[in-house]
Amino acid sequence: MSMVTLREGESFEGLLKRFRTSVQLSGVLKEAKRRRHFVSNREKAREAERRAARRSRRDRS
Repeated sequence: MSMVTLREGESFEGLLKRFRTSVQLSGVLKEAKRRRHFVSNREKAREAERRAARRSRRDRS
């Protein structure tokens, strides 16, 4: 869990911005969204193949 402490003279907005940045960098939301629905191993493999094909197309250009 991401935790931030209020610094001396820091506004609430600044604290909130640091918290959001911390959450973004830790990948907590991305992981929660990924786990929202069950994905079978075959679906994971299909997605990996699709990403690899897209990456190879992009690298060829």
